[in-house]
Amino acid sequence: MEWARLIPGEEPAIRSGARKPVQSVSAVASEAVPEMRDAAASASAKAFALLMPGPLQGRTGWAWVCSVAADFALVGLDWLLLGALLIPLHSVFPRVWVFGYAAGTPVSLLGISLLHAALITLMGYSEGLYTATNDQQRQVRILGKSIFWATILLCFAHGLQGASWTMSALFCVAGSMHFSALSTWRWQNVKQKSTSNRGDLRKVLVVGAGGLGRRLVSYVEAHPEAGRTVYGILDNERPLGNGVIGRVSDLARLARTGFVDAVILAGPHDRNLTLQVLQEARRLRLDVEIVPDLFGCRPGAEVERVGDLPVISLHAERLPAAGLALKRAVDVVAAGFALAALSPLLIAISALIKLDSSGPVLYRAQRVGRKGRLFRCFKFRTMVSNAEDLKAGLRQSNQRSGPFFKIVGDPRVTHTGRFLRRYSLDELPQLWNVLRGEMSLVGPRPHPVDDFAAYEIGHLARLDVTPGITGLWQVTARRDPSFERGMELDREYIRTWSLSTDLRILLKTVLAVLRGSGD
Repeated sequence: MEWARLIPGEEPAIRSGARKPVQSVSAVASEAVPEMRDAAASASAKAFALLMPGPLQGRTGWAWVCSVAADFALVGLDWLLLGALLIPLHSVFPRVWVFGYAAGTPVSLLGISLLHAALITLMGYSEGLYTATNDQQRQVRILGKSIFWATILLCFAHGLQGASWTMSALFCVAGSMHFSALSTWRWQNVKQKSTSNRGDLRKVLVVGAGGLGRRLVSYVEAHPEAGRTVYGILDNERPLGNGVIGRVSDLARLARTGFVDAVILAGPHDRNLTLQVLQEARRLRLDVEIVPDLFGCRPGAEVERVGDLPVISLHAERLPAAGLALKRAVDVVAAGFALAALSPLLIAISALIKLDSSGPVLYRAQRVGRKGRLFRCFKFRTMVSNAEDLKAGLRQSNQRSGPFFKIVGDPRVTHTGRFLRRYSLDELPQLWNVLRGEMSLVGPRPHPVDDFAAYEIGHLARLDVTPGITGLWQVTARRDPSFERGMELDREYIRTWSLSTDLRILLKTVLAVLRGSGD
């Protein structure tokens, strides 16, 4: 799933000799609140880093969890299948002691399978099994080595307990089954990635159009299973064209307009240029990787590879992978339960809309979601059926500043629509968008396409996350006409996000709905 990247605003310079304006105690206190919040967020991040295993703290944390869980499940299934096979074999050959091992006692086999799986995954992790996701041959080699040594250790530990060494044959059979199952699963996973939607690939900017950069671009474009796609190349010396889309000074603009996720330095030789790219990318909250020219030296297994090119991570954003996974789980469970529980209300609202005015019950409009992807947002129709045609004529009456359209007492709203808007009931169909993964319960509100067209580069930061049905702006400054104020609140939500923040926003939203404070 990449978290927000913000462009911090620059503090205005104070002229030499100018008198600093007098601040009230309340103003100073209000300025201290963000600092206290940042300190609390920093303390939480340190506690998280201290307690959470290292693989869960990176960008690929969720993928690591899924891969390890799949390995455990397949190893457990293999042992249970082996146990089921031992039952008829023991009946036919009752004198063969090996066939009687744990026959009919799956609990014992489950304990053996957990130990076997733990040894395999630990050794695989030490060999870089879960970072070699783009190289199937290397995965198979590491997998074979890990299963071999895990099986040897399991046989040795079982022998120390006084068990017969003939049990080693049974463990070796299990190891063979594990190798077949785990390697087949990985082959199928790579095959699925190669045919997956390219819209899910991570966009990267390559710095350097030399031979190394060109090799990197060629490999990434030819292997979508690597999980990347090249947005373009930045180079200060070579002419524009043939993949070169700008200079290093254009990094911020191109990264924002292209919704870039990472920057890869291809064989940099200019130290100052490398530091400039690293500083700018960290300011934009982008991952930074480097493909060094190692002059024939072979890197260790812990270095990630893109094909045959070693990629060393210089900076990686610490993503709350476990928290984001839990957020998505809460979204799915809560949205599904709400749709089922509120189905009579949804039917009643549909009937009222039909009786009040002609036109469809649902209003389907394109909205701009995460990474600028368009999706169909569902709402109950609260306006006349030709509301979009009348919008252009009402632009001069817009009561919001910036690229955001809002009119109090909009003449296009129907009688039923005013009631639905007052209690925010028109938003209920968006629970379906939540189930589809296009929206979340909490997040920045998705804007229409024509409002998005008027965005400035700094506004694009809000699209780094999944939009929500409700958000910080809705519960703190809903009637504030300033578009910039809404953007500021969205960026604050992204920067300080936590599950507790989502819970507070949801509770405040429920209270606002019960008060009927919508418009």
